[in-house]
Amino acid sequence: MKKFAPGFWPTVMTIPAVLILLSLSFWQLNRYNWKVDLIDRLESRLAEAAVPMPEGKIDPEEWAHRRVSIEGEFDHSQEIHLFSHAEKGRKGFQIITPFTRSNGAGVLLVNRGFVPEDRKEVKYRKEGQITGPQALSGIIRKPWTKSYDFLPDNNANTNVWLYGDLDQMAAHLNLEVAPVFVELDDLPVPGRFPLGGQTRVSIPNNHIEYFFTWLSLAAAMMAIYGLYGISKAKKNAQ
Repeated sequence: MKKFAPGFWPTVMTIPAVLILLSLSFWQLNRYNWKVDLIDRLESRLAEAAVPMPEGKIDPEEWAHRRVSIEGEFDHSQEIHLFSHAEKGRKGFQIITPFTRSNGAGVLLVNRGFVPEDRKEVKYRKEGQITGPQALSGIIRKPWTKSYDFLPDNNANTNVWLYGDLDQMAAHLNLEVAPVFVELDDLPVPGRFPLGGQTRVSIPNNHIEYFFTWLSLAAAMMAIYGLYGISKAKKNAQ
């Protein structure tokens, strides 16, 4: 007497589905290990001492999240206001300002840091508009575009920007700039604002949870398949 007889079609549908679920679960495990390595590399870069930023063209991928030192002067007349949240969710703006590097090394767009909404206008933070040659340090960040098509666009006319589209900003300012931003460290600024040190690198690593999710689905499907086969075998024996 057969103790297990699930039938042809339940087997044809179940076994490939279980194999797919198992492959997805182990793919998630590989992604987890890859993400751990990525986070370790980023944390290592952020912990390194600042190195002089090269004068020529740089590869944004190679230099992303590296701390660099720069020298030059700000052009505060062309600052850009990037909408932001900081200081426990407080609304405000990050101030991005053209920075003409010394020795003819070109122009950078430098993210000087956060100002609350009521300090957006320069007249409320005049003391922070530092002039003259500066020696600064910060983190290189790649530009980014909006994550979803339904989000509003940057508005150059009102100088309210929602994402760091460097090409748009450069076109608006009519400047040729380096292909990356530099986010300044938390450096002393008269009047406190803009407040530097706003670099946030948050990379979720939920792949272990996904691994167990796919694995559980595979196990549940096999359990249902097994119970069905046993039940059907009993019915056939009656």
